[in-house]
Amino acid sequence: MSNANILLGVNIDHAATLRQARFRDIGSEFGPIVEPDPVAIALLAEEAGADGITVHPREDERHIQREDVRLIREKISTRLNMEMAATDEMLAFALEILPDSICIVPESREEVTTEGGLDVVGNFERIKSIVVAASKAGIVTSLFIDPESDQIAASAESGATHIELHTGAYANAYYRDGRAHELGRLLNGAKQGSRLNLTVNAGHGINYTNIEEIRTIPRLHELNIGHSIISRALFSGISEAVQKMKALING
Repeated sequence: MSNANILLGVNIDHAATLRQARFRDIGSEFGPIVEPDPVAIALLAEEAGADGITVHPREDERHIQREDVRLIREKISTRLNMEMAATDEMLAFALEILPDSICIVPESREEVTTEGGLDVVGNFERIKSIVVAASKAGIVTSLFIDPESDQIAASAESGATHIELHTGAYANAYYRDGRAHELGRLLNGAKQGSRLNLTVNAGHGINYTNIEEIRTIPRLHELNIGHSIISRALFSGISEAVQKMKALING
């Protein structure tokens, strides 16, 4: 089964990772020598057909800076999706910026990128309180979870309207024996989420090869993709990278 009109959210964090590798201690007041500019990348991605821009400001500001998020919020014309840890500090920032949506993710200082899904069951009251606060501010809340039945059920119970299924285990198993099993988990998770009236998104490790199977997950609303698009952009430019992925997503 394939989906029609799956949306593409482009995560631009790793454009900022490249910038920080050279300009970690130099502020944006130094102008165009500070490159690449994540705001410019966001605008180019949007122009090429991205349906939204995703950023993940972390506590240690390892890539996207808070000032980046403020500027992106001001300049883009599509949707801003902000991934965030379930902390008071990040909730306060979200309520200041007012992105169109937030996606609550687990976060560890040691990880290079988000690995594994959020434990909604084990942190239910905390997550529910963030969902309520965001909803009151008019912000849509998604929860980044593994395709596990109890986590999906708890997500619905929390009041969140969206889930983002963590596709990382599938991506890691793509050339291994566990690929079919991991795809099956995603298929079942999407069906359960839909039955519970959750809007189902997916993301992590999606690339120009595995998208052929990912796009067959039923009832997908949006895919959030970053690393593979930024990587391809090094060879072909951000516009071509976004356009190619958008074409592959919808066949």
